[in-house]
Parts: sequence; C-alpha cells; structure tokens
Amino acid sequence: MPHTEPSDDQPYEKASAGAPAEDVRQAPAPPEPDVEANAGSDKSEPDVEADPGSDDSEPVLPEPVRQRIITLTAAAISTLPHDQLPSPLRRVAKFAPNRRARLGGPAIASQLAGDPLFRQRISGRVTADAAELGAAVTTGTAPAAADPVEVAALAYLARPAGWRELVEASGAAVRAEADSAMIAELVRESEQRAARAEHDRSLARAEVEKLRDEMSRVRDENGKLREEVRRLKQSVREATAGQQRSSELLATERGRATRAAADHDAELRRLRARLAEAEDAMGAARQSAKEARSVDDARLWLLLETISQAAVGLRRELALEPTDVRPADFVAGADAAQPTAVAAARARDTDDPFRLDELLALPRVHLIVDGYNVTKRGFGEMSLEQQRKRLITGLGGIAAQTGDEVTVVFDGAERVHGLPPTPRGVRVLFSRKGEIADEVIRRLVRAEPGGRPLVVVSSDREVADSVRRHGAYPMGADALLRRLARS
Repeated sequence: MPHTEPSDDQPYEKASAGAPAEDVRQAPAPPEPDVEANAGSDKSEPDVEADPGSDDSEPVLPEPVRQRIITLTAAAISTLPHDQLPSPLRRVAKFAPNRRARLGGPAIASQLAGDPLFRQRISGRVTADAAELGAAVTTGTAPAAADPVEVAALAYLARPAGWRELVEASGAAVRAEADSAMIAELVRESEQRAARAEHDRSLARAEVEKLRDEMSRVRDENGKLREEVRRLKQSVREATAGQQRSSELLATERGRATRAAADHDAELRRLRARLAEAEDAMGAARQSAKEARSVDDARLWLLLETISQAAVGLRRELALEPTDVRPADFVAGADAAQPTAVAAARARDTDDPFRLDELLALPRVHLIVDGYNVTKRGFGEMSLEQQRKRLITGLGGIAAQTGDEVTVVFDGAERVHGLPPTPRGVRVLFSRKGEIADEVIRRLVRAEPGGRPLVVVSSDREVADSVRRHGAYPMGADALLRRLARS
C-alpha cells in the first residue's frame, strides 16, 4: 500500500497483511457480523444459510478463477451500502475501480472465505448482473457454451448444489487449454527444426559442389606443378655447371686472400701497440677519477651529518615526544564506524544491476555477453533477428556511457542476415561451425592478460564457474536486462 493513502482505516491493513492473495483458503476468518444489527439497516437482506453439500474447507481455485472472483467482487462492493460492508473492505470501496481489485485483492479474498453473509450479498448482485448465466449457475447447471472461468467464479460466490464440481471442471478446462497451447508450441518448434534441417541439407549440397570444383582446380594445378618441376630440374643441372666454374674462381681468390691476411696481421700488431698505450692512459684517468670521487664522498658525508644534526636540533626545539598512536589506528577507527555499508556491498549477488554498475566503473573493463542466453531470458517472444537487434542496440548505449570494451557472442556458424549496424565500442562475434558460444567466451577470457577486469554475463552456471577460475567476474543475465531496462 503506498504511503500516500490515508491512514485512518487501519483494520484493512491488518486484514490484508495476514491474507495472501494467492490462495483464498489461507485467509483468516474475521468475526461473524451481527445479523440482528444488520437486519435493522436492511430488512430485505436474506438470512445466511449453510452451503448445501459443502464442508468448511475452501477449494483450491485456479488462478484465472481466483482473479475473476476478486474482479467481480471489487465491482460489486461499490453497490453495497456502507453499513453492509465489512470493516476491512470499507477503505477498499473508496479506491478507484481500476485499483480496487489490484490493491484490495487480499482483503476481498479473506472476506469471501470467512464471511458468508458478505459473500451472499455479493453473489446476489453478481448473479443478477450475469442475467441468464447467473440464473443457470444458481440452479446448479452450466451452459455448455459458457466460459468455464465465469461459471466457476459465479458458482464459488453463489454456492449452489454441486458448486465444487463446477469449480473443479473449470480447473480441468483451464489446464486443457494450457496443454493445447503447449502442444501447438511443440508442433511449431518441430516444423522449425525440420525447416532448418532442410536448409542445412541444401547448404551441404552446395558445399559438395564447391568441393568438386575445387578438386578439378587442384588437378589442373597439379599438372602445372609437374611441368614446373621439369623446368626446375633443368635449372639445377645448369646451376651445377655454374658451381664448378665458381670453384675454379674460388681457388684463385683464396691465393689473393692469403696475401691480404699477411698484410692484415702486420696492421693488427701495430693496432695492439696503440691499444696498450691507450690502456696506460686509461689507468691514469681512473686513478684521477678515484681521487675526485673520494673528495665528493667527503663532501656528501659532511652534508648528511649537517642535516642530521639540524633534525636533532629541530626535534629538541619543537619538544616532540614519542607516541604510541599510529596513523593506521585512526583509519581503523573510521572504518569500524561503518560496518553496515561494507556488508551491504559484499552481499550483492550476481543478478544485482548495481554490482554490474560497480564492475563497469573499473578502469579498462572488458564486458563479454552470452547473446542468446540473455535475449531468450529477457525477450524470448521476439524473433532471433529482433532479439539480436535489441541486445546490440542496448549494449551500444552501455559502451557509449562507460567507454568500456563490449563483446557479444551468438551461436551460429553461417552468415546471419538482418544485423543492425554495429555501434562504436561493441564487437559482435558468431561461433564457428561445430562450436558453441560458450567455447568462444572461454577463449576470449583466456586471451586477456592477467589483472585486467573481465565481466562475463551469462546465466549458464558452467560458463560462470569456468570464467571465474580464470579471474573473470560472472554476472547473471537478469542483472544486464535490468541495466538495459533502466537505461
């Protein structure tokens, strides 16, 4: 209940707090109204009679029937006089019609289960509004063409003989409709798989034709290579003859090289003599540098000694005394005053969008998204093309806001048509044939350097455990879907 509602009718809040809207049976029965007192205000109100052929327990109502009962009651309570309304529902009657069933549902369910007089008053008005269908249900019969949910709701309120059978028949009809819808969905999926299989066969035939053309081309190239080998053998024979001629020229050049080596040895002896003279000069220079360094060390020692004496004098003049308190003590005290904030931050789970915001705020984050795992969880009713377009567009907004690197991976080896233009900062990848998107995600995580923040969005527990072992932060698909919905 919003805080802006008036707080003068507290009995409604107490009644609704103890009566969950999901099951009319669980509502606590309020005290029986004073029939004699009510008789003074409405002389024509019939007396409350026990339901024929029923026990005290409430039946388990199908969800559509329960919603229809609350809707009919919410519309009818506005027609009852104020003094005939139970006190928990007087505040509900003040609500707008479109809010009465939504906000007052628990209280209405509780009063219908525990107040036979209120239920009898409501059933009189509801069956009157239903005209012929209400009259038929009151007699314990239901037209074959009537809506089973409407029949069960009227039977629950009017409670004629055999009303429990009408409610059970409605539940069976609702379940049959759900089974029919599920069977239709399975048939549709089977047809889609058959179409995909036929498409794959067509692609395989085209691939076979390509391979045949490739084999023909390889055969042609093989013939050309054989001709090239024959030309190369002829070239080798010519090269062998040239090598023999080169050997003869090499012998002549070796004689010339021997004479040049003798001249080189003489020049080397002269250079060694000059090197000995340079080494003697270097030794003298090192000795001179060593003496200069000794002077510099003496100056540096004198400067450090002066600074040390000055620090002792400054400490004496300021009268600084030793202390047992350390700066870390102040930091520990400041942190100990706020334990709740830290615990709250650590308690966030993998589906918390605020934790995802904190991870995206880290520097140089790489966000990796398991595409179809997110889209089929968030908007699986769309086609695959619409799912991809919506996810890539949303990730483009995140990349523009945070400046982070974003990669989304989809299953599929063939070229996918209908992709939107890739936004800046978003990389779209598809797995190769015979490979799934999970393996591509693991390879992306292993390729990143150690220490870089990696955030992997997937509700697949196996993927989350695998990337966590490689230092990545796994997040659930719901966290990203909430983040996209918020932006």
